[in-house]
Amino acid sequence: MKRVIACFLFVMLTFAVRAVEPVDTVMQRLTEKLNSGYHEVKRIVSRFDWIDTTYIEPQHYNFTVMLQATQNYDLYILRSVGDDPQSVTFSPDMKLKVGPYFGWRWIFAGYTFELSNISLSNLKQEFVMSLYTSQIGVDLFYRRTGNDYKIRNARLGKDIDVRRLNGASFGGIQAGITGFNAYYIFNHGRFSYPAAFSQSTIQKVSCGSWMAGLGYTSNTLSFDYRDLQILSDERLGRQVAVVDSGLMFDKVKYNDFNISGGYAYNWVFARNWLFAASLQAAIAYKRSSADGPSEGQNYLGFVFENVNLDGIGRFGIVYNNMRWYAGASVIVHSNNYRKPRFFANNTFGSMNLYVGYNFGLKKKYRKRHEEKILSLPDGMFDSPAPRGSASDVHCGGQCDDCSAAGQCTCE
Repeated sequence: MKRVIACFLFVMLTFAVRAVEPVDTVMQRLTEKLNSGYHEVKRIVSRFDWIDTTYIEPQHYNFTVMLQATQNYDLYILRSVGDDPQSVTFSPDMKLKVGPYFGWRWIFAGYTFELSNISLSNLKQEFVMSLYTSQIGVDLFYRRTGNDYKIRNARLGKDIDVRRLNGASFGGIQAGITGFNAYYIFNHGRFSYPAAFSQSTIQKVSCGSWMAGLGYTSNTLSFDYRDLQILSDERLGRQVAVVDSGLMFDKVKYNDFNISGGYAYNWVFARNWLFAASLQAAIAYKRSSADGPSEGQNYLGFVFENVNLDGIGRFGIVYNNMRWYAGASVIVHSNNYRKPRFFANNTFGSMNLYVGYNFGLKKKYRKRHEEKILSLPDGMFDSPAPRGSASDVHCGGQCDDCSAAGQCTCE
């Protein structure tokens, strides 16, 4: 019995000693764990920007400002389903938008407005925010169309001449889209998607990569078929053409879940110049808010007819010397929506012209730059050298890039 009591007292004494362990020791252990966790998170995050510098020159600056001019393209095709289907194609006039953009490291955001429509009471606007790293990219967007569509083409039945409808203004269609697209770049160490579409790096050697992504959008489409019937009666004659019942809907609201895949290639055809092309196909499941139980729907609520094929194309040409950049890009989206009564296709995109300036040299590049300046011999800048020569200002041709190319890129 005495031995049992002795063992019990020994265990209790051990716990008591630990309980009165110095506070400093406890805080030290906690600090070590926090530091360990911080460095682990930092290591994981840094992997998102890992690149092979033989192929890609990383961004030397923290900030960028850019002025962009944009022309948007928007086309809607509505078509009924049946033996004698009707179809109408709508699109607004292309208008020029301009606006400023600002970037900080991964974040790039901006705002554009129409030059031809400056009045505050009737501003059309579009907001896009992008997050780019070497591995992943995310696009967030909010887009609302106006009521300034025109009829570009129509088919309202056999042997019906609809030429008088072409070019007619039609305010009975409005559309909106809100959502995001995210993608993963497999060959992210050697292929730079941001080099082509956010100008945050420079592709030095031509390279390509497969891509995979996912996205979600919330879509609305309002269509006043009564206005179409009135316009048809005015232009073609009363009851010459009657709008098909398949097009008699007022509003459609649906959610789009998609998985995409494709290939992108960056072609470096000259120093600091890049041409890029990217194509992605997306398998999209689109569920209307009005969809209910129907034939063909399984116990999970899945309807195979709601699966559609969409596409995204991106093309761009860029000049970037790390301090200044300029270029043009074209981005095209094609979305399909199919129901038993009608089919809708929305093809929209933009053509962009831009010029930008990077500033706020990153610390590691600023330190390297200062060391090179201090290592220059006395009198290096006494007599100015021709602009663009290897002995130009900044590094005096001491860095590898300048001595090899005869052009300073170390600003």
